[in-house]
Amino acid sequence: MATDPVRATDRPGDVSPFALGLLLRRAHWRAAAVMGEALRPLGIELRHFAVLMELVNNGPTLQRDLAQATGTDKAGIMRVVDDLERKGLAVRKAVPGDRRARAVEITPAGIELFDASHVAARPLSERLEAVLEPGERDQLEELLTKLAHPEN
Repeated sequence: MATDPVRATDRPGDVSPFALGLLLRRAHWRAAAVMGEALRPLGIELRHFAVLMELVNNGPTLQRDLAQATGTDKAGIMRVVDDLERKGLAVRKAVPGDRRARAVEITPAGIELFDASHVAARPLSERLEAVLEPGERDQLEELLTKLAHPEN
């Protein structure tokens, strides 16, 4: 007797091997929409915020390293950095000893906007987390951290 194949449905209770990944994808879409809503009035998108975050965390960073860190391709990271430069939030600088490489550095205006984005996101983040019971947010963060950073 053959068993029916388990098909991914993207619904609660899905028992397929894709279930966890699909739930994470759906949760990401919801969180990204909330974060995008917070960033929109500041004139940036989540892709810009991701680059600013890398620059805040790591200081001046090669464009190719920004692409890898943000999961963006070479053309995509160039567009994001172009946008950030146009807005005065980051600058490209030559890398001594490598004529072709460019390091991207956050500007004071970029740091100011990065800090403002956290203030703007707080009420929207609280709305996102409103479906969680007390203590579940910390539990979810701990579990997601294990998945996102298995080396820690």
